[in-house]
Amino acid sequence: MRDMQKVLDLWGAWAASDSCHVDYSPIAAGFKGLLPQTSKTRIQCTDDDGLVIEGCMSRLSRKRPYDYQLLVVHYIYRVSKRQMAKHRKKSEKQIRIEMQLAEGFIEGCLSMLDIPLEMDLVVYVENHQKSTSAVRTF
Repeated sequence: MRDMQKVLDLWGAWAASDSCHVDYSPIAAGFKGLLPQTSKTRIQCTDDDGLVIEGCMSRLSRKRPYDYQLLVVHYIYRVSKRQMAKHRKKSEKQIRIEMQLAEGFIEGCLSMLDIPLEMDLVVYVENHQKSTSAVRTF
């Protein structure tokens, strides 16, 4: 299983960069003033991986546009779940549940496509390092 949050974080950095050539508005709809000012560059996925995930995101936008907006606002524009909950007048728990459903949709699309991503090895190694370091602390 993939760490979808890490995969989507790498995709979000790719989509936010100027090199992806996918049109995302510089301000998320309804979130003007909430976006943090960042000048740091983020680690991003390759163009091939980004386009595969973009295809899955396109399917999500047709089936569940609200869930699509959640992922875009969080992973591309880096709006926290707490800020989204406050803006949408929902509990943070509800936003987290909705995001898990959306992340699960993307993971399902990737599973159905059965295409290995170039970032899979990087995500696996990072998760493996975290799990072994957690075991060593005990």
